[in-house]
Amino acid sequence: MLFESQLHDLHSLFPWVVLRKEKQAVRALVEQKRRIYPKEQAKADSEAIISRLEQLACFRNAQTIMIYYPIHNEVDLRPLLHRYEGQKTFILPVTHRHSIEPRQYLGEQMMQKGRYSVPEPQTATFMGKIDLILVPGVVFDLQCNRIGRGGGFYDRFLKKHKRIMQLGVAYDFQVKNRDIPHSLFDKPVNGVITPTQSIGL
Repeated sequence: MLFESQLHDLHSLFPWVVLRKEKQAVRALVEQKRRIYPKEQAKADSEAIISRLEQLACFRNAQTIMIYYPIHNEVDLRPLLHRYEGQKTFILPVTHRHSIEPRQYLGEQMMQKGRYSVPEPQTATFMGKIDLILVPGVVFDLQCNRIGRGGGFYDRFLKKHKRIMQLGVAYDFQVKNRDIPHSLFDKPVNGVITPTQSIGL
């Protein structure tokens, strides 16, 4: 009883501290499950997600699409780079200290490991119009709220580009039926695509 009272007092005085800890706990649990998810199943799920994306009008109509380079067994969208070569322009993120810089993908020969050892395009900053952003995340919920990797890079980037269609991609176990920890300042994505669901669309 005393502990619950202290927790309530802590939440009242420092709500952002409690929220951060709640996010960290959810992130750690799901991230661990994703890292040990069988590779063959991850590959099959990634293909299923790509198939669902290809059925969406927002994907078919998009000329320029921002994806990401997968790490730690994330959903792998890289087959799109080759499947739509010459048909669509693809953008990959380059992370700086506090921000994301969009750069055009022009082939593996133009990729080089950057921050956090993630391959990044060695091209100029993309200044054109982006039609669709495919967003990684560790956890989503049915309201399309998102918990990311923890650096805040995507949170800041997505807020700057809120008029662009933003779709999260995730394995089914990364989507929670209950609301995940979030604040009024956390912007949900427009939808979430899993191997079996198209949420919010």
